Amino acid sequence: MNTVNNQNNNGNGGDTPRSLIVKDVVKEYVAGKPVLKGISFEVTGRSTVAIIGPSGTGKSTLLRCINRLIEPTDGEIHVAGQDITKLSGSELRHARHYIGMVFQEFNLVERLSVIENVLCGRLGFTPVWRAWLRKYPQADIDRAYELIEKVGLGDFVTARADSLSGGQRQRVGIARAVMQNPDIIMADEPTSSLDPKTSVEIMELLNEFSRVQNIPLIINIHDVNLAKRFADRIIGMSKGHVVFDGKPDELQDSHLKEIYGGEDWLA
Repeated sequence: MNTVNNQNNNGNGGDTPRSLIVKDVVKEYVAGKPVLKGISFEVTGRSTVAIIGPSGTGKSTLLRCINRLIEPTDGEIHVAGQDITKLSGSELRHARHYIGMVFQEFNLVERLSVIENVLCGRLGFTPVWRAWLRKYPQADIDRAYELIEKVGLGDFVTARADSLSGGQRQRVGIARAVMQNPDIIMADEPTSSLDPKTSVEIMELLNEFSRVQNIPLIINIHDVNLAKRFADRIIGMSKGHVVFDGKPDELQDSHLKEIYGGEDWLA
């Protein structure tokens, strides 16, 4: 794969390292019945962290608390040194600009072209009238073309999103997230609807952007083998708790039994 260009400055424009600190995060949808039960971990710089666990254990809820798509009930979430749980209004919108998100269902604007979708990553940094007229700064346009080449879609710049395969759509989603020059990238089941070969390619792309641009990468993923192959660190969740946090080669069957329950599925 082509080498991804390094960006020296962190998204917030200062010297604060690109980092994520999650401290004692609790989320209750129903009072007294927490889905997240005091989740804590830290990630800094070029690190790929895979979060594994059964459906319903709170993995997606955790990511949505981090980007404040849903409100945590308690706890702190620091992105590049800023506690985003204390932000609201324009300050929160500004902070979200530096949290890149890659979605399971891609979340592209289907009628727009590949380059227009990638440029959506700059909407938070572009005056409304410019975005409405699609008059992005030339530097943003050049960067979008560059990222489209990096994700292997150079021949699809003007293709509509609804004409692409699932793997191609996810590549657009990755380029859009990186277009934000984010402080962290989060991916919520980015390979769940893809075939095995494409899944590996998508994980390679995400890893490369994290490594070269020094961006922490947090991935919710069901495929334990992919997690062990590509992650520097695995966090295992069960029933709203972190029950494993370590290197992939430290993850044993006993841990998987604790995370997922039972043992027949390990055969």
